Amino acid sequence: MSSPCFVSQVATKEILIRVTQVCAECYSELQEGDMIHYDMQQYRYLCDCCQQKLESMMDESCQIIQEEAEPSLFC
Repeated sequence: MSSPCFVSQVATKEILIRVTQVCAECYSELQEGDMIHYDMQQYRYLCDCCQQKLESMMDESCQIIQEEAEPSLFC
């Protein structure tokens, strides 16, 4: 899972203390040990599910080329 649009890392206690502890897209709680993804275009942390959905709608330049059919707060 290597993408120039996201920086992926395991959530540590130190990271979660410094940033919001919820996914910026679906608001699910991020836990220590979860894989989290920093969205380089929107400057926010995302859970695995939201990162995968967003990445599938992006081109190689990290631009959204396909809008989600029905926006949802749930993955």
